[in-house]
Amino acid sequence: MGRVSSRLPSTPPPAPGQDAPGAPARAGLRVAVQALAAVVAGYVAMGVTAGLGLWAAGAADLPGGFAAVLAAVVVMAAGGQVEIAGSAGSFAGTQGELTAMPLSVTLVGALVTGAVFLRPLRHHAVAGAGDLAARAAAVVVLWLAALAGLSALARHDFPLTIGVGDPQEPLGDLFGELLDATDPTVGFRTVLGATLGYGLLWILGVLLVALLVSRRSALPARVLRYQEAVRPAASAMLLLLLAYVAVGLVIGLVVAATKGHAAETLAVVLLGLPNVSWLALGVGIGGAWEGRVDGPFGLPMPQILDAVLRGGGTSTDLSTVDLSSLAAQDGRAWWLLPIAAVLVLAAAFVAAVRSPARVRPWQHALHLGVAFALTMLAVVPLTLVEARFGLSILGIGDLAALGGEVVLRPDVWRTVGCALLWGLVAGFLGGLLATRVRHPGQLPPDPVPPKD
Repeated sequence: MGRVSSRLPSTPPPAPGQDAPGAPARAGLRVAVQALAAVVAGYVAMGVTAGLGLWAAGAADLPGGFAAVLAAVVVMAAGGQVEIAGSAGSFAGTQGELTAMPLSVTLVGALVTGAVFLRPLRHHAVAGAGDLAARAAAVVVLWLAALAGLSALARHDFPLTIGVGDPQEPLGDLFGELLDATDPTVGFRTVLGATLGYGLLWILGVLLVALLVSRRSALPARVLRYQEAVRPAASAMLLLLLAYVAVGLVIGLVVAATKGHAAETLAVVLLGLPNVSWLALGVGIGGAWEGRVDGPFGLPMPQILDAVLRGGGTSTDLSTVDLSSLAAQDGRAWWLLPIAAVLVLAAAFVAAVRSPARVRPWQHALHLGVAFALTMLAVVPLTLVEARFGLSILGIGDLAALGGEVVLRPDVWRTVGCALLWGLVAGFLGGLLATRVRHPGQLPPDPVPPKD
């Protein structure tokens, strides 16, 4: 009688094209973990940058509000909206408005989040559209959940004591007996709906730009044919923006080391360096901003820019910030023009070298012109600054000595138009300069045999 095997029958292998049991669950978990890593890395980088900037600005001495201010700065850097409000008793009130983005924090968060998001895609030649959409959706959901949590923390009220006459005398003592006004307070809150809406646009923009500028990350097969026209120009524009930030960083460190006020300069570098650097790029190519500074308050901006914004005549006039108005204050502002010419042409050359050899100079011009215009269309509106604060008595007006206004608005279409023209010219010249340079995928020329 033959032996009967006691082993159970083994699980049959999966059919061709069929996933192994449990593979979809493991893949989903892997995508979720990678998305969580991107979100955590981005927020940690933003928090560290914002925290160092606020510490340099002296915000660590705020009475119990440093954590709330830190959360508010990170929320604003991610596209969120923070409103300012306050009170000063029955007959007086405080009003405030703040619209600005700390672009140093924004840039660091975008670079870190994009890099961690792209890392798993570098191991594949082609990415499935469904897989890419799932990865992006996971990042978006986690990002908005974290943004909502930070929004709940970004709220605080501060007592506002402004001395008039005696520097130590609270403002409430001046009006308390006559107007029943107490010490005014000013606080900030996050507008949750607007924060989540703008935050959604922010994170989608970061992921899209990351895919556009990456030279090695996989894309769906249907869009691979477009990458030769898009990715070299897009990556060159990112290099151009980072080059301007790097130049601004060097200047800021030199100023901090030689001119005094090192802490204030470092605060500007850590919070708003791209705000100034990208304004310099726009002005250098012929773009313009307009605005004014009124009252004792201002922005931690270069003195030349503050002088232009305060020179508008009446408090309702707007000053134009362009190359000529800056040069009228300081002739060294003319250097913005040759600096822009060199860096934009360098970016055009890099884009042409990274493109296939078959791309003609006129095509380089078209690619770079469109890329530069779209870059400035995305970047320039981020430099908008609107800050107002005032104390009103009986609702009939602001006390001028205790209020202030800072406005800096970009002339978007003028700047974008200049970027288009500069991109067309620089792209054509860059294409000509790159004709004798080896391009990706191009074989080196055959060696010439020596003559007898």
